[in-house]
Amino acid sequence: MTKSVAVLMGGWSAEREVSLVSGKACADALENAGYAVTRIDLTRDVRGLLDALEPRPDVVFNALHGRWGEDGAIQGLLDMMAIPYTHSGRMASTLAMDKPLSIQLFRQAGLPTANHVVTDIDALKSGPEPMPRPFVVKPAHEGSSVGVYIVLDGTNGPDYSAWSYGTAMVEEYVAGQELTVSVMGGKALAVTELRPKQGFYDYEAKYTDGKTVHLCPAPISDTLARTCRDLAERAHIALGCRGVTRSDFRYDPESGRLIILEVNTQPGMTPLSLVPEQAKHLGISFEELVSWMVENASCDS
Repeated sequence: MTKSVAVLMGGWSAEREVSLVSGKACADALENAGYAVTRIDLTRDVRGLLDALEPRPDVVFNALHGRWGEDGAIQGLLDMMAIPYTHSGRMASTLAMDKPLSIQLFRQAGLPTANHVVTDIDALKSGPEPMPRPFVVKPAHEGSSVGVYIVLDGTNGPDYSAWSYGTAMVEEYVAGQELTVSVMGGKALAVTELRPKQGFYDYEAKYTDGKTVHLCPAPISDTLARTCRDLAERAHIALGCRGVTRSDFRYDPESGRLIILEVNTQPGMTPLSLVPEQAKHLGISFEELVSWMVENASCDS
């Protein structure tokens, strides 16, 4: 029998539009692979979602990004309904979305991280600054570089008036290369270097065609590439992840310092996304990638 798959997309987080693109791409590929696909644009109507999931699909493909779709909330609901879903379970999703907590777990696992301070935006507005410049200010519980500020030496303090993300994490800025590694089934795929044409690898640079150059495989030494892949696999394990994740790193060629920034449990699956790009580099087509994700879907016990 044809396996039925409900693709969740959209939602109401700051990453809604990207989720819609990811969801469409995955749904199209799954239909091409022979699955019976239902597309669900998630809203705050829980009853509507429950109705949309009847008759119950064999699998939910979770193409949501950001809060509620990536932080363990929807995973908990699907666990209650005993519907297998793609990507990590509720606990791993919660841990990965909580940047300060995930960094604590990385450190316990012996992974290299940057120094950081957890604070609130009122304290940042009134000063003094919580650490010497340069540093990065980011929401403690968001993804896709939403709400990130880089505060450099010799610049004015950023305008935090539009901040709406709750708790802030201030992190030491590590200069150098932006590297990222996808993990599929516990095995690292490849290392990509990201070179934004302007500024840093922010939300716009991630999801706007032509804003960032992707170098896959990254032009780095074999030793550094092996280290990045090993750290990504260890980070995946440290948070208890499953399915597909992507770990982001900073590498300073001058000092040789390499740090892990975060693990993305719901990495983008748009035409510009890094996981499909790395899979393709290894000969795995997009249809094969999303099919693998469906066939390896599960619930938390």
